[in-house]
Amino acid sequence: MKAAAAGTAVTDAAKVEAAVADAHRREWTAVLASTVRVTRDLDLAEECVQDAYAAALRGWPAAGVPGNPAAWLTTTARRRAIDAIRHDAVLRSRLPLLLVPDGEPGEPAANAEAAAAEAAAASLSEALPDERLRLIFICCHPALGQEAQLALTLRLVCGMGVPDIARAFLVSEPTMAARITRAKKKISVARIPYRIPPAAELAERLGAALAVVYLLFTAGHTAPSGPSLVRADLVQQAMHLAQMLRELMPGSLDVRGLRALLLVTDARRATRTDADGRLLRLSEQDRSQWDSAALAEAHEEIVGCLRAGPPGRYVLQAAIASLYAAAPSYDQTDWPQIVELYDRLLEVWPSPVVALNRAVPLAMAEGPQAALAEVDRLNADGRLSGYQYLHAIRADLLARIGRADEAADAYRQALALTANEAERAFLMVQIKN
Repeated sequence: MKAAAAGTAVTDAAKVEAAVADAHRREWTAVLASTVRVTRDLDLAEECVQDAYAAALRGWPAAGVPGNPAAWLTTTARRRAIDAIRHDAVLRSRLPLLLVPDGEPGEPAANAEAAAAEAAAASLSEALPDERLRLIFICCHPALGQEAQLALTLRLVCGMGVPDIARAFLVSEPTMAARITRAKKKISVARIPYRIPPAAELAERLGAALAVVYLLFTAGHTAPSGPSLVRADLVQQAMHLAQMLRELMPGSLDVRGLRALLLVTDARRATRTDADGRLLRLSEQDRSQWDSAALAEAHEEIVGCLRAGPPGRYVLQAAIASLYAAAPSYDQTDWPQIVELYDRLLEVWPSPVVALNRAVPLAMAEGPQAALAEVDRLNADGRLSGYQYLHAIRADLLARIGRADEAADAYRQALALTANEAERAFLMVQIKN
C-alpha cells in the first residue's frame, strides 16, 4: 500500500511539474503584464511572478492543478505585488516607474491598486491589442542600448532562460547575466520613466521590437537547448507577434519582410526531423510536405516588398529563404542568385553570421574550397569562435574535400558548443562517419 501511495505521489508531482512548465511556456507574459499593472516596475513584477510559479509547485500537489492556471498565477502574483508595495514604503520611493501617467513623469502612484495604473496600461490598448507586443515596446526603450533592450525583453517578456539568450547573442552565460543586470540597474539608478509609448513613438522602437520577434522565432525554430529541435510555443508566439505588427504597421517593409521570412522558414517545420526526431538536412527533406499555402503567401509578400522600395535585411533574408524553397530539388537551387542576395544582405547588415551563411551556397556555386577559405577567414577573426554552426559548416566543407580527420575535429568542436539534443545526435553521427 505504501509503495502504491508513493507511486501515486510521484505521478502527481510529475503532473504538477508538467502543468507548471506548460503554464510558464504559455502564460508567463500574460501573468507578467498583469502584475506590471500593479507594481509599475519590471523588477518587482518579475520577482512576484517567479514567486507565484514557485507557490504553484508547492501548493498544486495537494490542492490539485486549477482549472485555469493562468488566472491562479495572475491572482497570486498580483497579491504578492500588492503586499510588497503596501508593506515597503521605501521600495515604492526608490524604484523607478514602469508606467507613468502623462504629465506626471517620475511621480509614484498614490495607490498601486488605483485605476490610474490600469488606465496607463490600457492607454494604447487599441493600437497594441496584444499584451506581449505592448510589453516588448515598453522594454525596447531607446535610453537602453539595443543589445540590452533585446536581452531584457527576451528574458522578461518572452521568459527565455539566460543560457539560451547567451547562445543567441554568442556570448557566455555570465556575460549575458551581467548585461541584463546592468540594464535593470540603469533603469533603477537613472529612474528611466518607462511608459507605454503613444502610437507616434512606435516607429522609434520598431527596429528593436522586430529584432526581438526574430530572435524569439530563431530560438523556437532551432531550440538552443532541450530534447527537441523545435520549440513550437516560441515559434507560435513569434508568428503571432509578427502578424500583430503586420496589422499595426501595414506600410512597413521591414515588418512585412519579417513576417514573410517567418512564414517561409516555418513552412518546412514538419520535414526538419524524421519520425524518430532525427535531424534532416535540407537536401533530405520531402518538399512535397512543405506548407505550400504559407510559401505562396510569403512569396507574394516578398514580391510586393521588392517592388515597393529598397529591401532591408528582413526582406532580403525572406527572399533568400524563398529561393531555397522554390527550387524543385536541393541540387536545382539557384545557388549564384542566392550568393548574390547574400552579398546585398551583407551591405545592409554586415554580420559575421550572414557571411558564414553565405558560405553554404558559395560552396555549391564555386566549390567547397572557395567556401572553406571564407569560413577559415571568419574562424581566424574570432567573433564566431563560440558559434557551433561555424565549426559544423567548416567540418562539412573539410569532409567534402577529403580532409576527414580535420572534419572530425571540427565536428567535435561544434558538439562541445551544442546543447540541443537533436543537433548533438546529428553531430555525433557525423563524427562516427
